Amino acid sequence: MKAVTWQAPRKISVEEVPDPTIQEPTDAVVRITTTGLCGSDLHLYEPLAPFMSAGDVIGHEPMGIVEEVGPGVRDLAVGDRVVVPFNISCGSCWTCSRGLHSQCETTQNRDTGTGASLFGYSSLYGAVPGGQAELLRVPFADFLPMKVPHGPVDDRFVLLSDVLPTAWQGVEYAELPDDGVLLVMGAGPIGDMAARIAMHRGHRVLVADRERDRLARVAARGAETIDLNEVDDVAEEVRSRTGGRGADSVIDAVGMEAFGNKVVEATHKVIGLLPDALAGPFMQAAGIDRLAALHGSIDAVRRGGTVSLLGVYGGAVDPMPMMQMFDKQIQMRMGQANVRRWTDDIMPLLVDDADPLGTEDFVTHHLPLTEAPEAYQRFRDKEDGVVKVVFTP
Repeated sequence: MKAVTWQAPRKISVEEVPDPTIQEPTDAVVRITTTGLCGSDLHLYEPLAPFMSAGDVIGHEPMGIVEEVGPGVRDLAVGDRVVVPFNISCGSCWTCSRGLHSQCETTQNRDTGTGASLFGYSSLYGAVPGGQAELLRVPFADFLPMKVPHGPVDDRFVLLSDVLPTAWQGVEYAELPDDGVLLVMGAGPIGDMAARIAMHRGHRVLVADRERDRLARVAARGAETIDLNEVDDVAEEVRSRTGGRGADSVIDAVGMEAFGNKVVEATHKVIGLLPDALAGPFMQAAGIDRLAALHGSIDAVRRGGTVSLLGVYGGAVDPMPMMQMFDKQIQMRMGQANVRRWTDDIMPLLVDDADPLGTEDFVTHHLPLTEAPEAYQRFRDKEDGVVKVVFTP
């Protein structure tokens, strides 16, 4: 089959790889019809390169049609249309039973000290082949994949794999009061969707970014925008719009790819030149991130407010403004989305003919799998209009 593979830092290629097979009685094999390109896939491009191996199949936002099931599968059948969550959870362990599917104790990676395994996301998270491919082996087939109605296009439902539950959890964790004001840092796919969810719930939403086409996109949905090219201090701008108080909650939807901090960018490049045997342990023990979005979030939130982290961070020694955080009595919540925790809440919005979250026009680019290398580069460079890319194998 054809699959998108990681070959080296900033080098992605489409290769022929072996077809996946049933390995456990509870497995299924899904023929992929649509698979997304996620902002966190860009972390594999450079910051997480020490944990990648040439030939790794990447991608973690797949959906498709079930082609084969193992003998132990009871509730899934060949021909079912399914969306596959990005994190691999069993659904029955202690953590899964408490809605913490991203910490699944069955697939937890104890050797690297990380949570549940993820599709296509480095040796830190199990080195499981990913979903930017023609076929995907899916474990725990009676729990993990979500059956969705058959239809002519996938755009509404493919977002259930990551974008929707990640944004949904971010808004849940923000714990906005009924009359609360939310600031979203970053108008990429996750920030955009988080803003839509919060506005759907009746909240006032401000979105900050430096990409003007992305700001125009969220403004068209009703969000107030802050152009970081024109504002010296985002926190002061937010306070000026909220009577001097600040946002009740802030969602950081940027993470380690935040603009700025040339020292950290240079550090990532130097680490990328080290042998994996040295670079991996260094990143786990001493890695640092670009923290502009996170520090801006802490500054912009009101006293007693909440910061909800959706952007992925990977640094082990990131400096944090602890005095400011303590003095402002900030609450912080974070973590990989517990996808299956939220899907039953989200599904009614997806089958609603009114499409309240605008999922049908959320995807900006539909591309064949063969164009993945160019798509990664265009998405990384934030070319105009490139917000959400999906591939069709």
